Parts: sequence; structure tokens; C-alpha cells
Amino acid sequence: LLWLVLSLLTGTGGEGMCGDPPAAPARSIPAPRLSAEEQLSPHMPESLRCDACHAIAFQIEEQLSRAEGKVGKKVLSESDYMEVLERSCSQGWESYGVQELDGQKRLAGPGLSMQEPMSVMVTGGPWPGRLSKMCHGAVGERGEAQVYGAHRRGPAALRELLCHGDKGPCAGGKAGGPAPPKALQNEL
Repeated sequence: LLWLVLSLLTGTGGEGMCGDPPAAPARSIPAPRLSAEEQLSPHMPESLRCDACHAIAFQIEEQLSRAEGKVGKKVLSESDYMEVLERSCSQGWESYGVQELDGQKRLAGPGLSMQEPMSVMVTGGPWPGRLSKMCHGAVGERGEAQVYGAHRRGPAALRELLCHGDKGPCAGGKAGGPAPPKALQNEL
């Protein structure tokens, strides 16, 4: 009996016995291989700009909705929404990173639909700074009033303004055309 207890505790002596569960195959999941631009550039790589824009639109939407909720869903004053937009862009962005999905690098984090649970996500490093810089640039380029107005029309209007306009990072050369359906956006 002592031998059986010891073999169960140490996992030795009882291999191959009837009723043992088969050994789970070991799976190795490599981290995404990042190019020099992806590792070192202060700017968001072109291939990740659309994902980054969707993350930015999601965070702005969340922050503005939360601020409106605190004042009973009323319209925010100009000084209030400007403060919320500044805070949205200046946040840590630590929950975002890069994953490799089907051999393609994608930004992953809250508000982004393409998430692969069985992959390695590289966070920190240059990603938070790039997202913050891109957020400030997008808000500055469009103007706080226009960003807030789009938010008031809904999340789709905000994403359209920030990401899919003729100069947006998700435009994909289809200037003036309608935004692709959600399923296709993720493939661009």
C-alpha cells in the first residue's frame, strides 16, 4: 500500500497501468516574431494601424460613456469631454499587445474581436506609447468637438470618423466607399 501511495504522489512506478489517462501532448506556442520596425519604431506599424484605431475608438467610447453615466447620461460640457478625451489617450494602454494569428500579426486587447486564446501576446514595450501617440494624433486631427459628436451618434459613427474615413487607417484605398461589414474589417 505504501508503494502505491508513493507512486501516486511521485508519479513513478505506475506508468502504463490500466486506467491511466493518456499523456497530454506537449504544445509549444511561439511568441510573434517582430520585425525591426515593430520592435523599435516610435510609430504604429502600418499593418497594425487599423486594429490600433479600433482599440482607440473603443477606449474613447468607454471613457465618454462612463463620464456621461456619472452625470445621468446628459451631454458633457466642452471642458468635460475634452478632459475625458485627454485622459482616454493618456491612459496606460498596458492591456494591448500583439498576437500572431494564422501567420499574421494582429493587435489584441479590449474592444478588438480577433483574440486567440491559445497564443502568446506580447504586451508592454513600444505598444502603449504607440497607442497613446496615435490616439492623441487622431483626436487632434479630427478635433475634440467632432470626436464627441460622433460618440453621441454611437460607436459605429465614432469608428467611422476615426478609422474608416478617406484618410483613416482602415480605409484601405476605398476612399468614399462604405465601410466593409464587421466580418470583413478584421481581414483587412
